[in-house]
Amino acid sequence: MKRKYVIGIDYGTDSARALVVDCANGKEISSAVHNYGRWAQGKYCKPADNIFRQHPQDYIEALQSSVKNALKKAGAAVSANIVGIAVDTTGSTPVAVDANGTPLALHGEFREDPDAMFILWKDHSSISEAEEINALAHSGRFEDFTKYSGGTYSSEWFWAKILHTIRKNRKVARAAVSWMEHCDWIPALLTGNKDLLTIKRSRCAAGHKAMWHRAFGGLPHEAFLKALDPRLASLRGRLFQDTYCSDQSAGLLSGEWAAKLGIRSQHVVVAVGAFDAHMGAVGGLIKPGALMKIVGTSTCDMMVAPTQKKEKFIKGICGQVDGSIIPGMLGLEAGQSAFGDFYAWFRSILLWPLLKSGTKTAKCAEDLKHKIIPLLSTAAAKIRPDDDVPIFTDWINGRRTPFADQSLKSSVIGLDMGTDAAHIFRGIVEATAFGSRCIRECFQTQGVETKEIIALGGIAKKSPFVMQTLADVMGMPVKVVKSEQACALGAAMFAAVACGAHRNVRAAQDAMGGGFEKTYRPAKALFKVYSARYKKYLQLAGATEKELKH
Repeated sequence: MKRKYVIGIDYGTDSARALVVDCANGKEISSAVHNYGRWAQGKYCKPADNIFRQHPQDYIEALQSSVKNALKKAGAAVSANIVGIAVDTTGSTPVAVDANGTPLALHGEFREDPDAMFILWKDHSSISEAEEINALAHSGRFEDFTKYSGGTYSSEWFWAKILHTIRKNRKVARAAVSWMEHCDWIPALLTGNKDLLTIKRSRCAAGHKAMWHRAFGGLPHEAFLKALDPRLASLRGRLFQDTYCSDQSAGLLSGEWAAKLGIRSQHVVVAVGAFDAHMGAVGGLIKPGALMKIVGTSTCDMMVAPTQKKEKFIKGICGQVDGSIIPGMLGLEAGQSAFGDFYAWFRSILLWPLLKSGTKTAKCAEDLKHKIIPLLSTAAAKIRPDDDVPIFTDWINGRRTPFADQSLKSSVIGLDMGTDAAHIFRGIVEATAFGSRCIRECFQTQGVETKEIIALGGIAKKSPFVMQTLADVMGMPVKVVKSEQACALGAAMFAAVACGAHRNVRAAQDAMGGGFEKTYRPAKALFKVYSARYKKYLQLAGATEKELKH
């Protein structure tokens, strides 16, 4: 009997990764990574203005390179027996498209226009539009379309980004026939589907970021959108009505793309796409009662729960969507807008003098770039968590949960002449852990109990200091997923289900899951210390928010 293989493709913030997996046992056969070239050069971004855009050509080049190289490593026999592909992406990362579903930036006249490119999840240029959406949703004039989104709409999400773009850029607004999430565009590209009305849209993306829900009959009503901007109302009919879970097929891989990717199989199913954290949660073996933390530049905190006959709205989170993680279960999402990004920000501060002092020192800065955080971690781990360590809020890129507010900024107390770089770094790490505890308590106070904590992602694998701090602050063990590529592995699991190799996601998890490699256990004494510091964090957070809102 021939072995069957699937490919999970994980589009992250900086790069895309392709993972080839054996359907039968989850063995990771090979993988390859491709960094986005234009993104690496800093093109189309203005961090000071919260603008972060990515060119679709970066995504196409990463798709071809990562898959071809992964299959080259795997060998011809594997390439001939690929049966499924699934893709996860960041989100909400939408783009304006033409009548064929092609991103406008792939047309010559828009090639260098950032507004015609994908608006990355971390782009917060639409803060005022998000505030408008919230004000209208809570005005009493309409049904509250944010109630399945935690009661607050974010500038990181679909409608706010579209509204901002069409107001700012008339040329893009006129040319945009529709808009698509990154996780919807790649499957459409791979299958050759150019019909906007038959492209299968992700339940995950639509439910968590576009206020789609069955109870609304789909997307928010036309009258609501018209009250925001008449152009949104006219756009609604060119978007979508139905949504699909990622265990469903989006279509078959086209001959064109099979040749581009080096796939020799004749019948390859492409699954409906989803966001990286949601597929990563599946790859990390999420189950009811588990708080799944996908820890990277930001965090996504995922939970699943059985669907209930009587609806209960969880306030302050980033959505509760039936089937967004595991089909047939309620998917709950929360997260922090910055986690590793906070550490990277501090590293950039420390490197600034070297980067600005000339060519030789800039080269020195590049050499130091990958050494600074490990050095800081080693030094910070030796410092006691006491009053000598400053307390930060973790809002360096706004707040995602609880109650999304991207206008918030980080703050700090406790600096003095004895505060050095290691003390500051320890304070930043504690802040990210305190933000995580705040999320868990947001769930817990509303009846969603955390029975265990599971972590995956680069920081979970590479930073024992951060993970141990997290366990001590949470007062609970933190299990780290064994797979280096849990998001891509989760995508591979969905590919295996979509092509019929496994009957459902649970069966795919049982057969293909890699388990856990390590558990960080909390120290009771430190939990008490951190609980006292956490109270100060909450006080600082409250004072900061009050001050910024006046």
